[in-house]
Amino acid sequence: MVSEKKKESILAGFKAFLMRGNVVDLAVAVVIGAAFTNIVNSVVKGLISPVIGLIGTQSLDAYKSCIKDPCGIGTDGKATGVELLWGSVLNAALTFLITAAVVYFLMVLPMAKYLAKVEQRRKAKEGVQETMEITELVVLKEIRDELIAQRGAGGGNVHSDAPGPRL
Repeated sequence: MVSEKKKESILAGFKAFLMRGNVVDLAVAVVIGAAFTNIVNSVVKGLISPVIGLIGTQSLDAYKSCIKDPCGIGTDGKATGVELLWGSVLNAALTFLITAAVVYFLMVLPMAKYLAKVEQRRKAKEGVQETMEITELVVLKEIRDELIAQRGAGGGNVHSDAPGPRL
């Protein structure tokens, strides 16, 4: 009996964890990010690498430097020497920069502008509300001052023939 309740509470807790908004949002972001990575890799491979290929080779992976001779493939099929594969690093850096630029200019910047407009509208509404409250307060103060002035001029009553409490 106790183990069944414990299983139910564990399953209920797991279900609550999965149904939290941020977990679902994170899962969607990971899936979108994976698809987006494929697009960026295609742009680098299909557009940027050929442009760089006009200067040198079409594949950035072909750029490397030998720091310990002899570099290459030995007769036994194993790599010899020590090579720095700086073309692969350059390719990864370009992919990162393109990804970051696209995310910033197509997602972050427009969202920041939208949120700024929403905040500006909210502040404008608050300003109108505050102005109305201040105006209302000013009018009430003027009424009070007028009543006090009338009381001082009329001998203590606002209207001597008017029934009601004295101010």
